[in-house]
Amino acid sequence: MTRAQAARLGLSPDSVDRRLAARRWVPVHPRVYRDTRYPATEETRIRAAVLWAGEGAVLTGAAAAWWWGLLGAAPGAVTVTVPRRRAPRPRPGIQVRRRGLDPADVTEHAGIAVAAPALAVLEATLDPQVAGEALLVRTLAGAGAGAGAGAGAGAGAGAGAGAAPAPAPVPDLAGLTATHARNAGAHGSVAIGRMLASASRQAGEHAVHRLRALLVRNGVPGWRCEHEVAGVVLRLAFPAAGVAVEIRGAGAENAERPGIPPGDGSGAGWRRAVLRRNGWRVVVLDPADPWLRPGATLAALRFDQAEQRMGQGGAVPGRGRAER
Repeated sequence: MTRAQAARLGLSPDSVDRRLAARRWVPVHPRVYRDTRYPATEETRIRAAVLWAGEGAVLTGAAAAWWWGLLGAAPGAVTVTVPRRRAPRPRPGIQVRRRGLDPADVTEHAGIAVAAPALAVLEATLDPQVAGEALLVRTLAGAGAGAGAGAGAGAGAGAGAGAAPAPAPVPDLAGLTATHARNAGAHGSVAIGRMLASASRQAGEHAVHRLRALLVRNGVPGWRCEHEVAGVVLRLAFPAAGVAVEIRGAGAENAERPGIPPGDGSGAGWRRAVLRRNGWRVVVLDPADPWLRPGATLAALRFDQAEQRMGQGGAVPGRGRAER
């Protein structure tokens, strides 16, 4: 609790001082105190840092990812971002950054202002204690949910705050990409972009293997790997139905277009235009779908095959070379 919060709750300065003198409250930072009835934890340390940073402060970086339950361990240093008009002096264990954040990247969680999950994960990759690319791969695969023990993952919301909120939704590739674009030019954005491109390829490849295993386990017939249609090689397809399956970020969308970086929309657009001209339907899955939503993924594939057959009126789309 800050001294200002205590005053708003009706405590006089003398009442606050008496609590401090009796060691019922102990100072954590200037004008920020902890009630000794509650233990010092990683959550109280991080909450106190944001309270100390004052008006407009937002928890960011690895501490924000931990706060959402998306990182396994709280970082040693807490990063807070404050508006440019303010310049609080740094303190041991607290890093202060001054910049404006897009409103879409800021929310409230467990009682404090915190970077939204996508920005929290992206900025956490810059922490020297965090294996950044591995974190992005786990996040894109949907493995981030409940990974940590942050305030959103069951650590509680502080003294008197009641039950802990639910863990954060795990950011997907589209959300991470859009967030990175909004924050282009910010500290470390170039390095984050490189890690995100590499991690999206890795997560996409993992998802392709996972999807194949899911199809085999559920006895789904009619699918093929490395199926070629008009020069486009499909990692996974249902040739009889004319349905191609792609995973965002897997890199195959640009394999036939040299010079186009993986994940670039022009490569994917070129592929899909070729497939449409040849009577194919493209189903695009998120890398996390085979892990987090296996039932919905299978249902979507069955639905698209049925829709495609109805639209074809029984016609067979352009055939290519198929290998299993």
